[in-house]
This record gives sequence, C-alpha cells and structure tokens, in this order.
Amino acid sequence: MSEDTVAANAGREELPTRVEIIPTAGIVDAAVSELPAASTLTVTCLPHHGIERTMAASLELAGHGFDVVPHLAARSIGSREQLASLLRDCHAAGIAEVFAIGGDKAQTAGPYDSSESLIRDIAEISGGALRIGVAGYPEGHPAISQQQLLDSLRSKAEFADRIVTQMCFSAELIERYISMLRSEGITLPVWAGVAGSVPRTKLISLATKIGVGSSLRFISGKGALGLRLLGGTHYRPEELTADLSVLGTPPAGIHLYSFNNLRNFAPSPA
Repeated sequence: MSEDTVAANAGREELPTRVEIIPTAGIVDAAVSELPAASTLTVTCLPHHGIERTMAASLELAGHGFDVVPHLAARSIGSREQLASLLRDCHAAGIAEVFAIGGDKAQTAGPYDSSESLIRDIAEISGGALRIGVAGYPEGHPAISQQQLLDSLRSKAEFADRIVTQMCFSAELIERYISMLRSEGITLPVWAGVAGSVPRTKLISLATKIGVGSSLRFISGKGALGLRLLGGTHYRPEELTADLSVLGTPPAGIHLYSFNNLRNFAPSPA
C-alpha cells in the first residue's frame, strides 16, 4: 500500500462489508463458527442448486442471528405464487432484504425471464416492505449491450435500494462506473463487488467465466495494480478495498465474494 493511501486511509472510516456465500453443504456451520452473528450474509442462487437451497440456507442462517439477503433468481422461480411464498418465508424469518437477479438458468422455470419483471412483483407483493438490491456491471456484460444494461437499471431504480457490482479488480473502474450512473440520474448507493482471498488459479478461472474485462490485467501481474494486488499464489483483497475507501467518490460498501472461504474474516457492520 502506498504512503499516500495509508495517509488518506487514516482519515477514513472502514467501508461496511457484506459477505456473499454459496449454499453448499456445511456452509451454515462454517458461518456460525467463523463469523460474528451480526454479520450480513448474502446467499447465492445457482442454476444447479435452485431457489430451494438458497432459501433453506438463508432461513437457517437467519435463525442463527445473521442479517441475511437471499438471492432471488428470476429464471429459477416457477410462479408468482411461489414468489409470494418465498417472500412470506422471508418475512417470518425477519429477512428484510433480497437481491433480485436474472439468473443463469438456461430454461425459465416460470413467468420471470429477467430481474426487471421479478423486481416489480417483489415490490408489489411485499407492499414495498422489502429492500431490494440489483446488479451492476462496471465492465459490461458479455451478452447484453451497455445501453441495454443502463436502460434496465434505470427502470429498476424506482424499486431498488442499492446496486451491487459484478466482481471487479480496479478502484478506478468502480469510481468511473459510479460517476457514470450519477450523470445518468441513478443515485442508488453502489456496493463494490470485490473478490475474497482465493488461490490465483481459481480466481483466474472464475473471473474468466463471468466475463470480467479490463480489470483482469491484474492477474498477469503486469502494471502497478497487478503487482500490488497479487502476491505469491494467492490474491488478497486488502489493497483494493483500501483504494476504494479513499476514492473521491467511494462506494457505499464492499460486497465480498467469499467463495465460501470464511476463515479469519471479520466483516464490518453493513
């Protein structure tokens, strides 16, 4: 970390951090063992897991005192009635926020083929009682144009409470993205998606699959960014989160993609 960053960081409060987990076997026990009970955890919804596994883990984690944000993937929800049931379960468990995404399921399970249609029904069914997060893409999306992404985000902004970005490795790109949204009149808080500490080979594989573009330059170790963020065989997020905290337009918080590596991690209040 540069001396300038250290000096600037001394006058900044640490950004609040949320932790994204994957609902695999044993993850609830791991969270209980490794994380403070007041931590905010978001629970993914992968196509091969389905919404049922996401909700089962979310409800169990909520029962342990965690602040839980289940991912509701539009393409994995079979009907409006199922959505209403999921939202009732959230209410009963004290879950006050969800994250609405389109999802990567090849075939839609029901009436929702995108997060746009899903988010409107979430807002209507819950009567506006649930906070809703939506996804943002600082480096674009491999299958959707920049203009389509912006138009979609603008239509969802009426119902959403925050934007969580795709995994990104450049504080400069995050700041540029936030500035672009503000210039377009989108004022929702933006949480920066940051990869947690993982082996370099695993990170390369994951980042390539999700289509991260220019910020992937850090992986090769070329340039100042790469040299600072990557040491040995593991990537560690501390340098990036420090840089994000001292931006002129910092994000509202850090959304940490943990890949279920929870050991020695203590999130700050979110």
